[in-house]
Amino acid sequence: MLLREGDARDNDVDRRLASALAAVAGALNASAFHAVGFFSANMTGNVSALSDQLATGDFVAAVFFLAIVLAFVAGAALSTLLVNVGKERHTGGIYAYSILLESVLLALLGGADLYLSGAHRVTTLVLSLSFLMGLQNAVVTQISNTRVRTTHVSGMLTDIGIGLGVLCDIAFGRERDKDSAETRVKLRLHLTTVLSFFVGGIGGVLVYREVGGFLLFGVALILFAIAIPGALRSRG
Repeated sequence: MLLREGDARDNDVDRRLASALAAVAGALNASAFHAVGFFSANMTGNVSALSDQLATGDFVAAVFFLAIVLAFVAGAALSTLLVNVGKERHTGGIYAYSILLESVLLALLGGADLYLSGAHRVTTLVLSLSFLMGLQNAVVTQISNTRVRTTHVSGMLTDIGIGLGVLCDIAFGRERDKDSAETRVKLRLHLTTVLSFFVGGIGGVLVYREVGGFLLFGVALILFAIAIPGALRSRG
């Protein structure tokens, strides 16, 4: 799932990667909100909250929301730098190594979460998860040539609406029928991604209520399992 990139990938590979990583993103985003009341991957909501806090003069809260957004951007930037360096050095498994890095950092965050408390725990958890979500989203965006995004639910729901509209036009004869196959493939990918994010969110909250911060270790293991086959194959 993490070796071929761009047009070399087929629809099934994209869909499997989207399902796995969107479920991970949904679990982390929803469990973070359940635990501390902030979203780690919802940049639309966080930018809106930043605007609200600035408009109402709550500058302390505004700084925190700005930090969440910047952490997400920093994660995406680091991912891009890693991928570019990997390509320059002809490292075939650079995308797999990036997800391995995410799994290691998430495990370290899980360890920190067990010992931190109060405001320090909230800040560390939310900013770290935002960074990791930015990193993950950039990895899948680059490897799929923007076809897959694991946290951008608003955009995917927009694409679902567009796809349904196109299929309706095809059914009424206002669009060419030959476009229906491509539209259905895209629609299936986006539906799968959103559903995985949704189900992952439910599972993440349920598991967090039972085991607390140990959820992060479990998700780290899932990421490790997703990435390790590609990392090993690239070295073979």
